[in-house]
Amino acid sequence: MSGLGSVVLVAATVATGMMAGVFGLYAHTVMPGLRRTDDRTFVGAFQAIDRAIINGWFLGAGFLGAPVLTGAAALLHLGAPDRAALRWIVAAFALYLVTFFITAAVHVPLNNELKAAGEPDDIADLAAVRARFAEARWARWNTVRAIATTAAAFCLAAALTS
Repeated sequence: MSGLGSVVLVAATVATGMMAGVFGLYAHTVMPGLRRTDDRTFVGAFQAIDRAIINGWFLGAGFLGAPVLTGAAALLHLGAPDRAALRWIVAAFALYLVTFFITAAVHVPLNNELKAAGEPDDIADLAAVRARFAEARWARWNTVRAIATTAAAFCLAAALTS
């Protein structure tokens, strides 16, 4: 493994691990905590969290950085005489793509619909807005994201030891 290949693989592992942490935190802390709140608090807090998470750190260093770095690591390992690491990296990339597509198909539309409902103080029927958000569906698919990114991080860690 080249020096650059090693550095990129470590960076991919860290970025993917960070995303596993984000999705895991939502699964075991954020969503269970919000589930216990009233409708106004849920809608307002979720909207605020969703607006805050769309930033350079989340997008660049994590959500988009993880697959870019993993793909780059795969490319840098194509010529390696031992293909063990490459197999782990490709598996990690595939697992992260699952996460990416779940986010695009499930989470982004639900998040955008909740934000489009307006400010909580201006919403006449907060319970209906919360119900349309499909909280249980959001949480269920987020658990899948947490599992997939954790498995991807495991694959990348295995590639580091190959």
